[in-house]
Amino acid sequence: MTNPTLIEVTRGPLLESFHTGALAVVSATSGVLLSLGDTRRAIYPRSSVKSLQALPLIETGAADRYGYGDAEIALACASHTGTAAHTKVAEAMLTAVGLNESDLGCGRHTPLGAKAAKELWRAGGEPTQLHNNCSGKHAGMLATARHTNLPIEDYWRADHPMQQRVLEILCQLSGLKLGSDVMGLDGCSLPNWAMPLQSMAEVFAKLVSGHGLEAQRAAAFQRIMQACWSEPDLVAGPGRVDSVVMARLPGRVFLKTGAEGVYCGGFPELKVGFALKVDDGTTRASAGTAMAIVEHVVPEAVGLMHRDILKSWRGIEVGTIRTAPALTKALAQLKLS
Repeated sequence: MTNPTLIEVTRGPLLESFHTGALAVVSATSGVLLSLGDTRRAIYPRSSVKSLQALPLIETGAADRYGYGDAEIALACASHTGTAAHTKVAEAMLTAVGLNESDLGCGRHTPLGAKAAKELWRAGGEPTQLHNNCSGKHAGMLATARHTNLPIEDYWRADHPMQQRVLEILCQLSGLKLGSDVMGLDGCSLPNWAMPLQSMAEVFAKLVSGHGLEAQRAAAFQRIMQACWSEPDLVAGPGRVDSVVMARLPGRVFLKTGAEGVYCGGFPELKVGFALKVDDGTTRASAGTAMAIVEHVVPEAVGLMHRDILKSWRGIEVGTIRTAPALTKALAQLKLS
């Protein structure tokens, strides 16, 4: 199946670039609401499922034992920009468990945020694993391993009980048998299991609504969402889509980006989840598609992100980033009630 164009980029009078992809929107109570493109091809969800990977932190009681509040739980779900605020929380999460930066297995990279990277460079500092955008997720897994008396060494490997617990959760929620045949490694070295977009949308419909979940799991994910709504800048960073939308629309929209053009999320009040993948992996297209969905479902979101105008370095308008006709038509046909 050839996926339709979701986002178009113009320059002057011409179409300069376009981004194809697929998306699924699912209701927890009434099934598939929208399927555009090949939503049954297995794709790696990457960081879009960090909130699922954080479930053991809540469900085992580790978060309570170590005094983790909204900030720590939000960072456990984060793909952050490496600011001082982010690294401070990550370090505090480790300290509470009696561990330090060297115990992390995520690896180090320059902060994703340009401002944070510049500040680190000006200070003459070198990036550490705390600056890794996944440091909160890894710190949360270390806390869970320590709390449940699991070895902290190699906690990031696929055969470690910590990762097997995550795999079990993914299988339970999706109803799929996920194994080594669909497993890859994420940028932070953790295993990542591929699944169809439709399954991912179904999972998020369940999680944001609590529909069909055991009470403990529903409460755990509600706590995770509340933490992300309370500390949205820790989930991504100032000005980024996830942070801006959840700051302005708490309780109404939950969403999370993933690498290579993936986005997942949901609308708790409507019991609806969505998942999308842009074929070429570009963030401008995945974020643009996610915002098109959010703006259609929650009109108050219109204008939150100004991503539709391309400008030259002198500030001259040179083109647009716009929703393609196929996506516009599909969203117009999306009925949520």
